[in-house]
Amino acid sequence: MTFDPDLLAILCCPETKQVVSLADASLIQKVNTAISKGHVRNKANRLLIGQIEGGLMREDQKILYPIRDRIPVMLIDEAIPMEQILPGD
Repeated sequence: MTFDPDLLAILCCPETKQVVSLADASLIQKVNTAISKGHVRNKANRLLIGQIEGGLMREDQKILYPIRDRIPVMLIDEAIPMEQILPGD
């Protein structure tokens, strides 16, 4: 997935103000696999249904903001806690 670098430069985590970066394809594949198995909940504790096309990873690697329909969903409740996907990291 490509993403406008100018837009990426101005985005940050709405909760912590940390820098975000585009997640690599292998990570998105892991997230989508976990979603398809029914193992992923967002910060609002809602089970995720349907694949994401990309994501923006917070600098501390603990939160992923999904990209859907080429739009980053930068809402705290929609964020995906990564300990569900990468336990122990």
